[in-house]
Amino acid sequence: MNNMSVRDLSLIIPVYKNEASLPDLLAALRMLNESLNGRLEVVFVIDGSPDRCYELLREQLPACPFSAKLVLLSRNFGAFSAVRMGLAHASGSLFAVMAADLQEPPELVSRMFEVLASGEKDVVVGVRTARGDPLLQRWQAQLFWGAYRRWVVPEMPPGGVDIFACNRAFRDALLGLEESRSSLIAQIFWLGFRRQEIPYERQTRQHGSSAWTWRKKVAYLADSVFSFTDLPIRWLLLTGTLGVLAALALGVTAVAGRLLGLIAVPGYAMTLVAILFFGALNLLSLGIVGAYAWRAYENTKQRPQAVALSVQHFQTSAPSGASLP
Repeated sequence: MNNMSVRDLSLIIPVYKNEASLPDLLAALRMLNESLNGRLEVVFVIDGSPDRCYELLREQLPACPFSAKLVLLSRNFGAFSAVRMGLAHASGSLFAVMAADLQEPPELVSRMFEVLASGEKDVVVGVRTARGDPLLQRWQAQLFWGAYRRWVVPEMPPGGVDIFACNRAFRDALLGLEESRSSLIAQIFWLGFRRQEIPYERQTRQHGSSAWTWRKKVAYLADSVFSFTDLPIRWLLLTGTLGVLAALALGVTAVAGRLLGLIAVPGYAMTLVAILFFGALNLLSLGIVGAYAWRAYENTKQRPQAVALSVQHFQTSAPSGASLP
């Protein structure tokens, strides 16, 4: 396996409402750092968390055996913006992203680094083979990722992607995509590069509840659809075409009935239904076109996707050794 320089393995962890899980998280990171011969740098990104995550990490990180950076965002920008901010502040040659709730096993990060260290792959994604969530959450996840695979990224694994790792070339290419209101996961697949999947079983959440609500999932799916596919426009064109054909058929039928004396008085109900139908179709058209126009307008603003309020560094003594286990 290729030799690695000191602390060039960066792990990015977005933090939001994870106060209860921090003790277990730090313990897991200590073990992970030990398995990686002390080469780990951890970048914590506090994404406007309303609890005491920032204060607790600021107090405990100086005593941790791994190097760390603590990035405090000025407000809640969302998990994907926090991940991008963490990637931008990481100083390693290999990078991994992991959630703070420990539902993805930390040892998976070590396996991903091993794959990347071989130099044969540029990006590694974790693929869920099973998940320990409640039945309702599993059903919602299956519905969500099924729609995502059908409408946005056909290459997406059936269980979705929550954890990934990459080398510097891929990291730089990913950060070069400065679209707002987009999908970080879809961008990973859009970029291509040499990709490998690693299966794992998602663990049951031990502390708190997920902030990944159904409303956020729907909004994320909409952002992904409008950013990566013209499917709504194609649906709209098809619906509009069928509507026009239906209107022509109704018009021909009405004219023929009038000429043959079958219709003595024009039908009020038919007129009202036609007005409502085409009025609704027109509003739907404007809504879909407006969604694309709004996202294009958002991208022209060139605002940063997140703003760091402060960045703190916590260094430890340099470890010995030169390679991954």
